[in-house]
Amino acid sequence: MNTLKELENELTLRGSAKQTIKTYLWHIKAFLRSNLPKRGYLLKLAQTKSPQTVRLASASITFYQKHILKVKPEYVSIPKKQTKLPTVLTKAQIKSMIDATNNTKHKLIVELLYSSGLRLQELINLKHEHIDFENHTILIKQGKGQKDRLTIVSQKTLNRLDNNETGYVLKGRKSKYSKKSVQSVIKQVAKKAKIKKNVTPHTLRHSFATHLLENGTDIRYIQKLLGHARLETTQVYTHVATHKLKHIPNPLD
Repeated sequence: MNTLKELENELTLRGSAKQTIKTYLWHIKAFLRSNLPKRGYLLKLAQTKSPQTVRLASASITFYQKHILKVKPEYVSIPKKQTKLPTVLTKAQIKSMIDATNNTKHKLIVELLYSSGLRLQELINLKHEHIDFENHTILIKQGKGQKDRLTIVSQKTLNRLDNNETGYVLKGRKSKYSKKSVQSVIKQVAKKAKIKKNVTPHTLRHSFATHLLENGTDIRYIQKLLGHARLETTQVYTHVATHKLKHIPNPLD
């Protein structure tokens, strides 16, 4: 068995997401083609790629060396993780997106992403059977990290759904909506709403978390709703929530 197949199998057995497996394989293939030592490869990569790409490549090579080649991974200094604040919309901007389209499915996409804080893949995989209409909750089946979790959903959003339906909530031509279709819908609706920010499906998830925090929801509850493994990941929203900033007297005023 070749080492790339061994790598794929090892990651699969560990329950890694398909995208993670794809990323690791891509980086290892590129590393092997380069015929460079780890340090040389990462140095070359750093000249043209982002620090995040270099970090991913380093993690991939380290895993490959340790678990597949069974050798001590070569230590190489890598760029520190960059902390970027998420893009967040105002409640008025969210409303303007919903009002900007007459397409019921498009409204539903915006509302589910925002009112439940869903990831893009979670939205696509959502089925009617996962929605509890009585308790206003959604069961996210095998979300990131292969974990189930519960999140909330708006009554307004539930009113757009049929409690008697089964199967995927967002049905496409073949089976379910594609990622590209949802991304395109969000871009179109944001443009119609005349929002100049770069709006993606994840922007609505960021807005969901930030607005909950501004409304006084305990950050640990928000962590559970989002499905974050570490509280530190959720704490980034404390940097973009503006409810406390508004009460700080500006020296110019």
